[in-house]
Amino acid sequence: MSKENEEISIDAEVETPETEKPTETKDNEVDEVTQMKELVAQWEDKYLRTHASFENSKRLLAKDKAAAVSYANESFANDILSVVDSFDSALGMIATTKNEEGSEVLEKIKEGLDLTYTQLLKVLEKNGIKVVECDGQFDPDVHQAIMQIESEGKESGEIVQVLQKGYTIKERLLRPAMVSTAK
Repeated sequence: MSKENEEISIDAEVETPETEKPTETKDNEVDEVTQMKELVAQWEDKYLRTHASFENSKRLLAKDKAAAVSYANESFANDILSVVDSFDSALGMIATTKNEEGSEVLEKIKEGLDLTYTQLLKVLEKNGIKVVECDGQFDPDVHQAIMQIESEGKESGEIVQVLQKGYTIKERLLRPAMVSTAK
């Protein structure tokens, strides 16, 4: 009988811890699962924030790249404006000279300059370079007032004369128009 008592007492000892173990294990497992869920939620949040930051950076870089490509020729365009100014003044000089007999050569030169000037303006416009409008009121964003003069036909602040044309490249001001305004 002593063996049976030992077996019973061993079984009794074994049964008691087994019934307690599953409840502890379940509580531990629940705690671990909860902790793991919280950890997963934290990592998911970090991932989403990092991904959003990456997408924002990518979008900004694409925007900066597009702006750099659009305005890459800005310095060249600025340099070519002096050529346009020379054409303007040459055409102005030819227009002010008196037509004399035998000025057929002068007319041919004027015609050639007009065609070249028109072609140059078309090329500039094709590349996004446009002349600043100078009709009407003075706009400090695109005009630069060099002087003010009295004019009977114009109101105060209106542009009287354009001294040098202004140009824009796409949406950006390349050079302001130099004008005189009415007092």
